[in-house]
Amino acid sequence: MTTLWDTTGSAVVKELAAQRRTGGAVMSGVALTLVVVADEGRVAEAEQAASAAAEVHPCRLLVVVRRQVEAPVPRLDAEVLIGGRLGPGEAVVMRMYGRLGLHAESVVLPLLAADAPVVTWWHETPPELIARDALGVIANRRITDSAMAADPVAALRNRAHDYAPGDTDLAWTRSTPWRATLASTLDSVSGRRGDSVRVHGGQVEGDPESATAQLVAGWLSARCGCTVEVVPTARVPGSAGIDSVELRLDQDEIVRLQDDRKGGAVINQPFRPEAIVALPDRSLGELIGEELRRLDSDEPYSEALEAVTGATGLSARPGCRDHVWYDPMRPQQTSEPTNGNGDGAPPSASPTASAATPAPTVPDDSADADEVAESGEHDSPADDSDEQPAVQSPDAPSAATGGAPTRKARTR
Repeated sequence: MTTLWDTTGSAVVKELAAQRRTGGAVMSGVALTLVVVADEGRVAEAEQAASAAAEVHPCRLLVVVRRQVEAPVPRLDAEVLIGGRLGPGEAVVMRMYGRLGLHAESVVLPLLAADAPVVTWWHETPPELIARDALGVIANRRITDSAMAADPVAALRNRAHDYAPGDTDLAWTRSTPWRATLASTLDSVSGRRGDSVRVHGGQVEGDPESATAQLVAGWLSARCGCTVEVVPTARVPGSAGIDSVELRLDQDEIVRLQDDRKGGAVINQPFRPEAIVALPDRSLGELIGEELRRLDSDEPYSEALEAVTGATGLSARPGCRDHVWYDPMRPQQTSEPTNGNGDGAPPSASPTASAATPAPTVPDDSADADEVAESGEHDSPADDSDEQPAVQSPDAPSAATGGAPTRKARTR
């Protein structure tokens, strides 16, 4: 491990290349780049989870810690590791001070693995708009955690407003064991009947303020075509915020899944004895590892989010975002995107604003001499360099003789 104090992005890139040459290739290749955005108080937890996920999915790990954005002098401290405490691959932990934290992508972009997808995970309070963080705009898949918000249910509504295909939430990932067990239980009922099963209603007993419980209810509502609500329970629910799930089926049958508080769940269904299945609490690293298995859009998650929040058309939104500049020190100077979909919502046309802003035109005094206006083509970048020698046309009158100044001809 090498620690660089008050360094630059180029120095970090050089040190990573130097350690790769010195230590040799630890891995033959990486499947993706995992960018972790974490608070200083959660860095150790994020590193442990990311290194556990990297053991299953070989990746380059980049940890970004924004500290003291209000600091007057920007500074970058970095740790460069290859095959160290953060897994078998390459890892860089960057702590950014001052205004540099608002431009974290300028340091992260040169460190991305070539020709590999990018996944950004916020191990902190979810951003209000992902488009305001360039680290989310450059990512193919974005992972937030609504459970870390002060109001998880309000955070789900915010995620629906800001949704774009490729977004997901660890509150949804925590519901995977519950969803898998419920689906297999209904398959068992269908196999016993030899016919399909119809769900007429049900309820999720747990914490109504739990994002995971709300998403499970939304998933059941979207998949079964009926209303499933979250109701409070007398028992304190587990880490997922769910104590039990009860479904009312056709033929007056009821299926119930109850948390036994011993790392399992008890299944009660008609004409079958009670069955106990494993339902353990998974670590944060296992949750991240599950999300890294797929890099496409999670349509069941978007359907559950629609059912919870009442939003529509989430999966039909564009998957790309336009970066929206946002300065937390000067929020009134936030710039909205002119083209594209910065906040994930369908763009709205503004004919009045378009009419008030006329298109740029060529000034009258340079219209006849402007090469772009005459030919519609720009010169090559080399022609615009100040280092190119300029030749005064011999036929052009000089300023001393009172003639109008002429454009200098570029050498071709």
